[in-house]
Amino acid sequence: MIFNSLAYPAIILVAFTALMLLVSTNWRWIILTLALQYIGVFLLVAMSWPLEMAAAKIVSGWMASAVLGFAINEAVTTTPSAWQRTEKFSPSGGLFRLLASGLVVIIVFSISSKLGEWVEGIGTSQAVGALTLIGMGLLHLGLTAQPFRVVVGLLTFLSGFEILIAAVVVSTLLAGVLAFVNLGLALVGAYLLLAPNIGETP
Repeated sequence: MIFNSLAYPAIILVAFTALMLLVSTNWRWIILTLALQYIGVFLLVAMSWPLEMAAAKIVSGWMASAVLGFAINEAVTTTPSAWQRTEKFSPSGGLFRLLASGLVVIIVFSISSKLGEWVEGIGTSQAVGALTLIGMGLLHLGLTAQPFRVVVGLLTFLSGFEILIAAVVVSTLLAGVLAFVNLGLALVGAYLLLAPNIGETP
């Protein structure tokens, strides 16, 4: 199958985009990188699901990216200081993130070969891609408290989970539910971005 031959490019794409999401401080690049990440996720999911079901993943992912992009653009336009709420990290902080990412990659390659024994039907390439996204998503969540980045981390984690579940279950209903969850997370992130004073006490 053609998607099997694209497994390694897909792994490289999801690993690169997950790293860029972690270290980038430009919201435009973050949105673009998130959209590119869904291409790699689509390729890995399409190894197990029919094309029309896998396509739902990339469509919902791009819609989620568009919703977040619109929200952060609107927030920055109406409140110029909105993006300043994003955590800025020093060069040493960026280096720490790179080193932590390297640790995640080491862990991924050390357990990906075993995952095929634990999860029946998943290939090595899918295991590497899924664990990379899950690990980088969790790392992202552990290093931030800013709503925009939290949503990006959750979407990254969820993408890795979807690759795993796609190798085990082929279900149109499941594809629809996962697409709904992706869009729901994006809408929650958009709401938090457009209502920056929510939860604040005067």
